[in-house]
Amino acid sequence: MGGAQLVGRWVESYTGMSTDNIKGLLLALSSSLFIGASFIVKKKGLKKAGASGVRAGVGGYSYLLEPLWWAGMITMIVGEIANFAAYAFAPAILVTPLGALSIIISAILAHIMLREKLHIFGILGCILCVVGSTTIVLHAPPERQIESVAEVWDLATEPAFLFYAAVVLAASFVLIFHFVPQYGQTHIMVYIGICSLVGSLSVMSVKALGIALKLTFSGMNQLVYPQTWVFSFVVISCIVTQMNYLNKALDTFNTAVVSPIYYTMFTSLTILASVIMFEDWDRQNPTQIVTEMCGFVTILSGTFLLHKTKDMVDGLPPNLPIRLPKHADEDGYAAEGIPLRSAADGIPLRSPRTTDSFRSS
Repeated sequence: MGGAQLVGRWVESYTGMSTDNIKGLLLALSSSLFIGASFIVKKKGLKKAGASGVRAGVGGYSYLLEPLWWAGMITMIVGEIANFAAYAFAPAILVTPLGALSIIISAILAHIMLREKLHIFGILGCILCVVGSTTIVLHAPPERQIESVAEVWDLATEPAFLFYAAVVLAASFVLIFHFVPQYGQTHIMVYIGICSLVGSLSVMSVKALGIALKLTFSGMNQLVYPQTWVFSFVVISCIVTQMNYLNKALDTFNTAVVSPIYYTMFTSLTILASVIMFEDWDRQNPTQIVTEMCGFVTILSGTFLLHKTKDMVDGLPPNLPIRLPKHADEDGYAAEGIPLRSAADGIPLRSPRTTDSFRSS
């Protein structure tokens, strides 16, 4: 134990990051690797299944009998578990933006395994994502030291976060009951707004649940606290809502348009929720905060550039139509948006991924 503590102190002094932040960083990076790879493996499985059966894009389910598709699904689940664990060790302001790194993994593997050409501006987008992620990692605040789930509950019931949660719920209900019936099929921001707002609450609950499980595994049982089960209920409720409206967005609008907009809104609101609930910025100076925001904007720039050049590579027109014809797919297979992160299999905690993963999970 003494040796481990010594190594931990050496890592902290050498990198300037806390041990928990480094654990969260490694989990987030491994999650991006698994999720990015799973996207490619699943797509190869879909193509292989479509060659001998009915394609998923036209309602077929032959991919369920394809071992390669299941290998991709298992890889995705491993990535989602790693992402879930990352929230237990590092602040959301560090973990959530790193979801963009899965784009780089999928773009590189698509170039190698699927022989999809990566445009020069796509390479620039990858570099921007790496630079932005590095900037955030080096300036992320240390994880708040929490000894029980009751402390997280106290943070969640502070007036500032209660006000934020009330605004999010009110806005979500207005969007669902007033705007969805009238504008859901024509305005992309309606569905994405619901997913992003509810998603910010789901990440906070996932983080609370992750902390409870981490403490439980370390010998301090948190399952006896009713707050743990309340957070679990919130996670499930938010995830079901996200899945529903994200699938509606993917079914109605072009994935290449949905993905970057959702990533931007979801990550921005998650950072805001984390700053309010866990008071991340209270442990930082203005220079660090501004640098983090610059890193985030850099990641956004790389993300949008990657999606835009994807259209150029595929030979699609520069101005991609936002709305798709009913049940249309971009490539003839199941709608496969570039994965930008989740916290459980098929759960959109970072960004849309594949419609088939939602429907078959």
